[in-house]
Amino acid sequence: MRKVAQIVFYSLLFISIIFVCLGAHYYVPDIPVEALNKKYGVEPSDYIEVEGMQVHYRFEGLESDSVPVVLIHGTGSSLFTWNGWTEQLKDEQAILRFDLPGFGLTGPHPTGDYSIETYLEFLHILLKHLNIKKCVLAGNSIGGEIAWRYTLTYPEQVQQLILIDAAGYPLEIDEIPFSDLPISYMIMRVPALRELMEMMTPPEVIRGSLEFLYGDNEKVTAELVELYFDMTCREGNREALTERMESIAQPSPWEQLSSLTLPVLVIWGGQDKLIPLQHGKRFHEDLPNSSLFVLDQAGHMPMEELPQETVAEADRFLKTSLLAAPAVFPGHIGVSEGMPTR
Repeated sequence: MRKVAQIVFYSLLFISIIFVCLGAHYYVPDIPVEALNKKYGVEPSDYIEVEGMQVHYRFEGLESDSVPVVLIHGTGSSLFTWNGWTEQLKDEQAILRFDLPGFGLTGPHPTGDYSIETYLEFLHILLKHLNIKKCVLAGNSIGGEIAWRYTLTYPEQVQQLILIDAAGYPLEIDEIPFSDLPISYMIMRVPALRELMEMMTPPEVIRGSLEFLYGDNEKVTAELVELYFDMTCREGNREALTERMESIAQPSPWEQLSSLTLPVLVIWGGQDKLIPLQHGKRFHEDLPNSSLFVLDQAGHMPMEELPQETVAEADRFLKTSLLAAPAVFPGHIGVSEGMPTR
């Protein structure tokens, strides 16, 4: 028994030494928010206080539009993921985008709570502060789950819904093979190792994560890596991400999706390795008034990877879905190479 205890002790000591060495070699300090504000928080960026946070947001586009499009980014991202969509839509729509608590320039939530329920409350307060009584919600990944769950909670406030590679259904273990994950995702899957990501996030790690999320690695440019690196290393964000991971496997009320009768557009990347296409098909099947558009070559963030193709479909949806017969929008499955088909 004593020999076994010694083996365990020295094994743990050896592993600890390795982690300390790795941490010292790959250590990346936090970036002060003041420095990032000078670089990214310029006009049309603005800030509004919500629940003790200075929330970074941009409200652009048609001032006379009383039903703005509200864009919600995913985990590890920021409002800049919607640059392409905003440029295309702002001439005809009002566009609100913002950095969720724990991400971008907004930074960590004072309570350290990153459950979906907390995000729903945050969104409700933000919209109230900005005097938005009705809107179109569009969200990617966790932003998609926030969007559809907000619609369940406040159906009178959402006119149309756009889900892009949205979270919400339970993920089976074999849907994302461990061996296919980049090193950052492997570490984040192991609770005892998550704190490593609070100090070990060099640009190479960011690039690996983006290449995993994109369908086409050539679209992962140096400028894109720099943006994600800066937003990740904003002081407090890496700690927030490890805390967010504690809530990521919580169950969701996906069984209630059939009660949402508003028009819904589901956009999915056919090469999404994080939330596979079968989840997009489930949304299309469970939502009674939905349309599914698949971009075969895109990954987990098609609105960022292929902004022109995705925003064109979103624009078509926004202009036509409310003209359909009451309570029924004719669903279709579209592919990026051709015209939409049933």
